[in-house]
Amino acid sequence: MRSSYPDYFISKNKIELEKGVDVKSIFEKIRNKYPRNPVNTEDGLKIEFDNDWVHLRTSNTEPIIRIYAESDYESKANNIATRLMQDIREFV
Repeated sequence: MRSSYPDYFISKNKIELEKGVDVKSIFEKIRNKYPRNPVNTEDGLKIEFDNDWVHLRTSNTEPIIRIYAESDYESKANNIATRLMQDIREFV
């Protein structure tokens, strides 16, 4: 029996940061890069892309940003995560 709910895929990634990197500034620049996309800043930065989203969060124990992207196709989730990882590297 097949479920009537759509399948979603999550891409989980992380980027290591050098000590002293201003993550708030990076998140603000990324937010400004996607001005038409709905965002949520309650726990990091979540950006919505139509039916897909990406969530960026810092770690409390490591100097990293975690990148979670969700989409209906694994390749789309991976592409969204890769794009945001490039954005982070651009703004570091």
